[in-house]
Amino acid sequence: MGDGGPVIGRGVMRMGALALLWGSVFLWIELALTGLSPTSITVGRCALGAVTLLVMARVNGQRLPRRLWGRLVVAAFFCNALPFLLFAVGQQTVDSGVAGVLNATTPLFSLIIGFALGTDGPVTPVRVLGLLVGFAGVTLIFAPWEEAGLLSLSALALLGAAASYAVAFAYMGRKLVGHGGPVAVSAAQLLAATALSTLMIPLDRTPATPDVTAVVAVVVLGVFGTGFTFILNYRIIEDEGPTSAATVGYLLPVVSVGLGALVLGEPLTPRVVAGMAVVLAGVALTRLALARSAADKRPAERPGHYQLSVMSTEGNGPGGRSADHR
Repeated sequence: MGDGGPVIGRGVMRMGALALLWGSVFLWIELALTGLSPTSITVGRCALGAVTLLVMARVNGQRLPRRLWGRLVVAAFFCNALPFLLFAVGQQTVDSGVAGVLNATTPLFSLIIGFALGTDGPVTPVRVLGLLVGFAGVTLIFAPWEEAGLLSLSALALLGAAASYAVAFAYMGRKLVGHGGPVAVSAAQLLAATALSTLMIPLDRTPATPDVTAVVAVVVLGVFGTGFTFILNYRIIEDEGPTSAATVGYLLPVVSVGLGALVLGEPLTPRVVAGMAVVLAGVALTRLALARSAADKRPAERPGHYQLSVMSTEGNGPGGRSADHR
């Protein structure tokens, strides 16, 4: 009993650090865009994240997989290369706080995909309600009925990134879970993502004028926002289980909106704040229904049987069988 306090304290500190690192990803993307193109940011982020995880894999005695590279390329495209690029493109005209909010729609897209594939449990009224509430929140944020609404190609790119994560999670849950050491597999995935992103460099016509701010932002984004977040998330899942890790996703929009307002001076309109609250309520409803269903099916979580894969930020991805770090 006496040891419970320090253990809980460490868990809270880890979750706080993870939420801050993931939630700040959108801030670092915004700063990187001051001197670099979206493609350059994507390549740098993937490469630095891969190096970070390669070092951690070596420390943990994990080796890169030999036979999974075809699957890893598919996962890397939908979970890293494509969404990383879409977030960087979208944030050229959309605030970082709004990007963080839209990132929270990933579980809603996951729910739709799960329904379509029949792999996400029963269709319950609570889950359907959560889905409807979540998209109502997205609609409130976009406000297409207003002239000053956020509906644009950039905003749609951000939604596309969230949907891409959902596709990746469904694929990784079927094809990558349980294969090899999780840190090494994620490092390999980011190596594949680096190669895919590099192929886009000749097509990049966006002018870039690298400066100290942009370079530092990419380094922080790759090493901390992509690499270290995986390690933190993995430790939380090992110590407390995937359900506890999933709760971090609820904090990301709050962190991204708060940092955008404090550091970048981004406006916080009542409509966007209300939309964020509605999105989070929808996500919470779907997660609540999923948690109840999972509790009925298994007596206890077995963290050691969960495979992770790196996402950026970003987002709600940390929970479940596969997680990626935006």
